[in-house]
Amino acid sequence: MAKDMLLDRITTPHQLRRLNTGELKQLADELRNKIVDVVSRNGGHLASNLGVTELTIALHYVFDFSHDRLLWDVGHQCYAHKILTGRGGRFDSLRQSGGISGFPDPSESDYDLFCTGHAGTAISTATGLAWADQQAGSDTKVIAVVGDGSIVNGPSMEGLNNSALLKRQFLVILNDNSMAIDRTQGAMAHFLDRIRMTHTYTDIKHSTEALLHHLPLGDGITEAIHHIKAGLKTAIHGEQIFESFGLQYFGPMDGHNINELIRVLRQLADLDCPALLHVHTVKGAGCEYAVEDPCRFHSTSAYHIRAGQAVFEEKARPTWTQTFSEAIVAVAAKDQRVVAITAAMPDGTGLVKFRETFPSRCIDVGISESHAVAMAAGLAKAGSRPVIAIYTTFLQRAVDQIFQEVTLQGLPVIFCTDRAGLVGSDGPTHHGFQDIAQLRTLPGMVLMAPAEAAELPAALQLALSIDKPCAIRYPRDEIPPDLPGPCPPFELARARIVREGRDATLLCYGVMVEPAMAAAELMHREDGLEVAVINARFAKPLDTDVILDRIAGRPTLIVEDHAMSGGFGSAVLELAAASGLDASNVRLVGIPDRYISHASRLEQMVETGLDAAHLATMLKDMILQTPAARSRQNPSP
Repeated sequence: MAKDMLLDRITTPHQLRRLNTGELKQLADELRNKIVDVVSRNGGHLASNLGVTELTIALHYVFDFSHDRLLWDVGHQCYAHKILTGRGGRFDSLRQSGGISGFPDPSESDYDLFCTGHAGTAISTATGLAWADQQAGSDTKVIAVVGDGSIVNGPSMEGLNNSALLKRQFLVILNDNSMAIDRTQGAMAHFLDRIRMTHTYTDIKHSTEALLHHLPLGDGITEAIHHIKAGLKTAIHGEQIFESFGLQYFGPMDGHNINELIRVLRQLADLDCPALLHVHTVKGAGCEYAVEDPCRFHSTSAYHIRAGQAVFEEKARPTWTQTFSEAIVAVAAKDQRVVAITAAMPDGTGLVKFRETFPSRCIDVGISESHAVAMAAGLAKAGSRPVIAIYTTFLQRAVDQIFQEVTLQGLPVIFCTDRAGLVGSDGPTHHGFQDIAQLRTLPGMVLMAPAEAAELPAALQLALSIDKPCAIRYPRDEIPPDLPGPCPPFELARARIVREGRDATLLCYGVMVEPAMAAAELMHREDGLEVAVINARFAKPLDTDVILDRIAGRPTLIVEDHAMSGGFGSAVLELAAASGLDASNVRLVGIPDRYISHASRLEQMVETGLDAAHLATMLKDMILQTPAARSRQNPSP
């Protein structure tokens, strides 16, 4: 007889409290099996979710988050939380169009307080909730779960600094698995390693406190206890950083021991001051291949399981990230000035091969994007050519440093921004839809976007040859087919005419050349129309001669996978206005003024009208509205 599935009986967190110890362990196994099954089919964040399964169960067992507050830092480790809070029946739709998001989403459930996908925010938002509850006299409990990779992020430190001023319950749970996406870097990582390896302090602290509290020495012993505790800390592993912030520190403890987690969380629930609980977990726990390669299974595409191993389908074409990986190794081999920087994402941004080839010239700063940019400015000032490989959505976190430390100083820092435009199943927290608008306002900045494989290394070569800050954007996608003809070198402010045509123009930035070429071919085949396709290459500085010539007097559709406000199209319209050109024949197609939900990238392209069929229909309608076309439709009697 099949074993009774506990998950079939758990539709609300309150039902957890009916389970005994053995059943809670069974529930953890069932949650892991369900997460592995769905992620193998849909893709998603596997290792991080498997690592917090017991912690999630314990949190919902002790606290009532229909009343209390739970925030997940970054948010990608919320799968078990979603299943336990009434979304188990829909979990098969994870990251699919119209389905469950891979991140917390308040539109799905009241148990999700914020839509989050960036690191370092939970402590600050939790502090705000706690302050408001304190002012209102509310008895809600506030808990923020933060990974060891996120705790070093600037906002996390700022949040810790301020949260210590609270005069009420406030709990930060530090989920320490020695990993962000890759292995954590820096002094904090070494500090946490030292604590994990020194259980003596916690053991002595607990036994000494118990002894001293039973000695008949009266209230005057309180200050002595404080000094003894401080002495123990210093003697064993130096000053405790979190208690220096003003938080009570507890741990480290096993983050996979449900009984101990429940016992400790019950005690901390009644603590009337800010505290931090340090739990040690294993990323990928319960899934052997995820434990062996937690980087690969941090955020994975769909795969098949054969003989207990994950097997991935071969991609038909290389990705933009792989193409960048080859390009930066090639330029670094010829230019000793090149230094590569990543903010905890060497694999996702394509720097693993660079790190293996030039280990002394690859710097991983951890989840510290602002620091990465400011440090790059220092490197550039000293004569290096730093290349920051970063997801476009995470570059937003360092806009101030790009302004002050890089462009204001005129320093040649190169930003290679992966995941530009629509990113697919990660959804609105990860779309790279505002980088052009943010960066093109900065004096001296050069903005480029390749449209085929050969253009990415060509853009990188140009960036290294000029003494200007540059940004090169490309999406999370496979490389499109090569464009017709040889790839000319990148020259500053020079566009590339890919296809000639007298009837209309498709003016494109970056990878939007591919659907534009397909649209032009479709219009030629079905309607006999000849449409020009221009690969702008630059959003700043623009090729003014080509652009003004090609949009003058003919229907023109400007195509970009960026917000229409402030992007490449806006730059072209500003150029037309400054040149006194009538742009009434020009239309923009881009990401509309709303957040685009998770789906496949192709589905998102169709939704936003960036696919070939929509482009062809829109441009054909524009052609039919021209005076010449209307006169043909309505000839004079």
